[in-house]
Amino acid sequence: MAKLTKAQAKKHDEAERILEKPKLTDDDKQFVMQHWQESATHVNSAAGAFFTPWGLATDAMIELGGWQFDGALLDLCAGMGTLSLAAQEMSRVSRIVCVELNPEYARVGRKMVPDAEWIVGSIFDHTGWGEFDQAVSNPPFGKIKRDGDAPRYKGGEFEYHVIDIAAHHANYGTFIIPSASAGFELSNDAGYRRTEPQKYQTFVKQTGISLEAGCGVDTRYFADGWHGVSPSVEIACTEFERQPQDDELF
Repeated sequence: MAKLTKAQAKKHDEAERILEKPKLTDDDKQFVMQHWQESATHVNSAAGAFFTPWGLATDAMIELGGWQFDGALLDLCAGMGTLSLAAQEMSRVSRIVCVELNPEYARVGRKMVPDAEWIVGSIFDHTGWGEFDQAVSNPPFGKIKRDGDAPRYKGGEFEYHVIDIAAHHANYGTFIIPSASAGFELSNDAGYRRTEPQKYQTFVKQTGISLEAGCGVDTRYFADGWHGVSPSVEIACTEFERQPQDDELF
């Protein structure tokens, strides 16, 4: 757990009181996103998990295609559902399924995105979810503890496991991942360039998935919006070749 300042603790407590309301207003949701501290009761750095800044979430959801998108959305490692909430504002998404391991985050998420179906459990238990038009995620980063493996990727980077699992359920994917895992760099002064370190090449070889920059958002604009961290990230997009789901293999 992180030690909050008095000001942070006061705002966090106010956010908790807001979450007691039967229904939250848009202003309530914005306050919760800004001031509910995910590290108040959990060691987020150990889990590699931090909630998405609102501006970054809305820019990432541009990849859905705006109001032309009216399909089903799968939000993996959903946290409090910030990406799903942004998707609702940016499109006419018809169905949202949020998968989140941490029940405390899901408790908040159910108030933030009450129209979504919330699955509290591991993303590695992914049978029976069905098919989706889009998958989105701001997953935990790096070589952190996990309780399973993706169908094809067997390396140590958690974000790649998430992307491989998404490929078995969705047609397209949009992911907020570390710059070092994206296969490209965009959010810098030099502009776009391919990088493709060895871990990325291994991921591509095992899964057949390549990642691109999509509409090209410079994520540095949102560096101050994270709670207590400032990770170097990119918005990585891909079109999946649909893979059979686990329950279709037997």
